[in-house]
Amino acid sequence: MAGGLGGPRVRLEPWEDIPSDLELLRRINAPEMMERLGGPESEERILARHRRYAELSGTGKGRMYRVVLLPEGEVAGSIGFWEREWREATVYETGWAVLLPFQGRGIAAAAAWEVAVAAAAEGSHRYLHAFPSVGHPASNGVCRKAGFTLLGVCDFEFPPGTMMRCNDWRLELGGASSSARKGPTGPA
Repeated sequence: MAGGLGGPRVRLEPWEDIPSDLELLRRINAPEMMERLGGPESEERILARHRRYAELSGTGKGRMYRVVLLPEGEVAGSIGFWEREWREATVYETGWAVLLPFQGRGIAAAAAWEVAVAAAAEGSHRYLHAFPSVGHPASNGVCRKAGFTLLGVCDFEFPPGTMMRCNDWRLELGGASSSARKGPTGPA
């Protein structure tokens, strides 16, 4: 998969139960990467998260990926989509983490576009949402650049047990029909 936004090119590779994906998750768990998300998780929680990521594929409820920068082939971070109940509907939610050396280069926006294409191909849900903190301009910029529409501010629980003020960004995927397989409606 190549970026559909004219910026950096990325490929999304399915998350696997392999040591390199677990190590990527540990790198993402660094204090400077997790400061807006409640801080680093324990090793026990990282192992559980890694298992959940690997097991998500094949459930029909979403997928997790490692983000690979092209043409270099360097792993730059992770992204995925999963089902969630939101405002009395089942939608997909997305979230990403780009490693510090790769931030500020448009990689997250390219990956967000690609994950939207993957979610649309599932044909299950009409919308993909992202919930970045209102105080995180970079993640809100990713949503804007990837073609999401800002619906407003909301309270969102993350990590579990902690409420945070977030922006509710939504991207239309085209619905649970064959039109969804064309990709999200947004910038090409």
